[in-house]
Amino acid sequence: MNGPTTISLIGMPGSGKSTVGIILAKQLGMRIVDSDLDIQSRAGRSLQSILDMEGYTALRRREEDVLLDIDLHNAVLATGGSAVYSDAAVARLQAAGPLVYLQTDLAALRQRIAAAPPRGIASDPALSLEQLCAQRIPLYERFASLTIVTDGKTPQQIATDIATSLPTNHQPL
Repeated sequence: MNGPTTISLIGMPGSGKSTVGIILAKQLGMRIVDSDLDIQSRAGRSLQSILDMEGYTALRRREEDVLLDIDLHNAVLATGGSAVYSDAAVARLQAAGPLVYLQTDLAALRQRIAAAPPRGIASDPALSLEQLCAQRIPLYERFASLTIVTDGKTPQQIATDIATSLPTNHQPL
């Protein structure tokens, strides 16, 4: 493959980063890395348990630690939704390859989050989903190399959209 060594998926919880990441990695012959799963593996418990016991700022610190340490070579990385709060992590991911923002409308996010078990979202519990979107979306838009609108598309279609939209000449710094 003559493309990036790492493709990082960013976006709100429920935007499909983990699901699309698996499909995209298969399409491109790359590894899949899911930072949420790595956080859970290192902590020996779920994201929700970390939130309950340590709070959202601790979960964000754990996410930053994982993103600064994780092997990014030849990988599609499904990040946690709060990855964009860490300048150091974003800089590392940008140096490794494109950041792809999975832009998903609020109604779809609300439906997916409600249908899933507690997700361990690293945010102030006083914030509504709308407030969280208002806080995070400008960050996703600022850091994204590529934005893919996910509305009305299957994960397969989204992965194909990413694969066909990626620059073929991107090389890491």
